[in-house]
Order: sequence, then structure tokens, then C-alpha cells
Amino acid sequence: MDLLIKNIKQLVTVRANGKPFKSGKEMRDLGIIENATILIQNGLFKWIGSSSEFDQPVEGHLDVIDATESVGLPGFVDSHTHLLFAGSREDEFAMRVEGKSYQEIAQSGGGILNTVRATRTATKKELKKLARRHLETMLTEGTTTVEIKSGYGLTEKDEIKMLEAISDLTDECLMDVVPTFLGAHAVPPEFKDHPDGYVNLICTRMLPYIAQRKLAVFCDAFCEQGYFSVAQCRTIFETAKKLGMEIKIHADQFTQTGASNLAAESGARSADHLEQIDDAGIAALKKSGTVATVLPGASFFLNSRYPDARKMIDADLSVAIATDFNPGSCMSYSMPMMMTIACTHMALTPEEAITAATLNGAAALGLSEKLGSIEIGKQADIVLYDVPGYRYLPYHFGTNHVAKVIKHGTYFDF
Repeated sequence: MDLLIKNIKQLVTVRANGKPFKSGKEMRDLGIIENATILIQNGLFKWIGSSSEFDQPVEGHLDVIDATESVGLPGFVDSHTHLLFAGSREDEFAMRVEGKSYQEIAQSGGGILNTVRATRTATKKELKKLARRHLETMLTEGTTTVEIKSGYGLTEKDEIKMLEAISDLTDECLMDVVPTFLGAHAVPPEFKDHPDGYVNLICTRMLPYIAQRKLAVFCDAFCEQGYFSVAQCRTIFETAKKLGMEIKIHADQFTQTGASNLAAESGARSADHLEQIDDAGIAALKKSGTVATVLPGASFFLNSRYPDARKMIDADLSVAIATDFNPGSCMSYSMPMMMTIACTHMALTPEEAITAATLNGAAALGLSEKLGSIEIGKQADIVLYDVPGYRYLPYHFGTNHVAKVIKHGTYFDF
């Protein structure tokens, strides 16, 4: 079914003009069209421009939306989540409020391994049911594309179970879902005294099977003290690349490990977190074209250091924003909330935050040729908001302003 959206009060196209992402000063250019009209055919943007200039012949059945009171933006692309999991960790939240650090909780048997225990027990059906609820809510809040990581199984059987559940969700849900293998999320208890043995298991058994069945697009690893070293991550990434998988990395979150340099060396699509990145890491990411993905909600929720995204943008890096939705360090999948935090705590402008949450998020998943901006020929993912203007989204935080979500040309009222 074709769709005409007319009289859009303000259309934020985030036009890429053929580029895979925006960096530096380009991130402030939103390509705004006042009183705009969009024609969607076969799930793609067919015509975009001022309503006064619309002159396209329209044939057959056509749905029409009058968006006189609405602001239109590309659907948000959440390029870093851990939303497939069982259990919860509200007790750990209370412990952090009383002064325990994330690392101290992990060292005492909590943290990631707490969720691992619950996820191992859950069936694939149960995991899908829990994740589907999150995905449905995310769509109502304007997120139309999401990456989902494994990493709470940490055995061959349970990591495959998670990736199969993600694969099922890819086929069953309305959103675009990108699967990532994060077997190197934490060292499982079974390999506590022999972490290299677990790395060997990932490389010799897990990755070949996952690549053969095409269960994941990306291979990720948590490169951090107490988790996986640069050398271990390099071994994993070299294996993954030989098997045709792309690379993402949890880099420089709690300590400066050189993980950002490893991301650049490995040709990673994105390096994520970056709270402790140094000048050498920034320079390396710029040279490699790796997207720097910051996760404002994690720093907010953990009350920890924020990445210096202002410095990254001023250094002409491509910066993306994602939620890092997970049970331990960010229990929020609201991309508008992430934009608010990025503006108030990381010195991004509203324009930069929008670019980071749309086009650059798509680039962090290698999808910016078809997603992340409103341009002719791209997939028709657009969200209409009942707000006075685009800057109102990060300004009026903590509430949902979505009026309609159009996903691949099909619209939903909320």
C-alpha cells in the first residue's frame, strides 16, 4: 500500500548526501524542510520535498496522512543493546545506591554472571517472550531498528540458544533486528582459572558454527580489565573476520586498555562505550573510519564518567548514540532520553544528538545505505511526533511524544 504524508509541519531528513555517516560539524546539518510532503511507494521513500512543490502522479490505492501538527524524524537506530535476557538485578541497583561499584558487585558474584544464571535456566520461548515485550515498547517510542547481543549464555549451547531466539525475533517482529555474538562478554565460572581455554572454545567451536548458520552479523567482545584482554580480543576478532563476520567492541569503559586502537586495527564497524578513551584512541578511530558509539544511559545509571563526545565530534569523528539497554547498567530503551542525557551531560547539541541517534546509529550497523535518514530510495522508516519542533524531543524528557510510526511504509498509531 502506498502512503502520502502531507503538510508535515517540520521534516528532519538528516540527509546523508551519499555519505555513510556524518562527522564533526556535519552532524549539525539536519536537512530540515518546513511544511513537507513525502510519498512512499513499495516501502521506500519515492518523493520528498515542500508541500507546495508536490506534483507526483498518484496511481492506485493511496493512504493519506495529514501531519499538519507533527514533526517528522527518521526512525531511531539503537545500535547497542543486550535486551535478550532473563531475570532482573534491582537488588544490585540498591547496592550501588549505597556505594558499591559495578566492579565490586561483579567480583562478589553479581553483575553479568547474575544474569547468566537466569538466562541459562530460561527456555528460548521464554527469552523471546520477554524480548518481544521490549521490542514492542521500543517501537512505540520511535525506535525502528535495533541491534541485539548474545552474551548471557557463555556456553556453546546457551549462546546458540540466545542467537536462535534473536533470529526468530528478526523474522517475527516489525522492527529490523541485527544480531551480534558476544560470547566474550565475561569469563564463565567453568573457565574462571583458565580464561584462554574459553577464548579457544569461542574460536574453535562457537564462531565456526555461528558463521556457518549465519546466526550473527557481528562479533563483539568486552575488552576490559577482569574480562578479556586486548590480546584475547584480537584472537577472537581475527577468527571472526576469517569467517566473514564484522567486528564491534566494548572499548575503554572502566579503564584505558588500548581497546580503541584494537578497534581501529581490526577495522571494527563501531567502538562502543569509550568513557576512558585517550587522544591516541580518538586519532586511531578517525583514521580507520570506525564509528564512536557512546552510551549515555550507562554512565547515568552507574553514576560514572561520561565519554567526552564533545571532544570526539570536534576531532571530526562520527559519533553514534545507543541505549546499551541491559539489566545491569542501563534499564532504559528510550532513545529520546539518551539524547537528553547526551545534551545535558556530554555537551552535544540537539542537532548532533539526533544525527547520532539516526544516521550514525545506522552506520554503526553498516546499514546507512538504506536506513537512518529520510532520502529518496531509502527504506521508509519515519516517526511523527506531536511536538512544536525537533528540539522539543530532548527538552521535554521522560514522556513519549510519538503520534505515528511508519515502518517500511506501514504506519501504526499510538
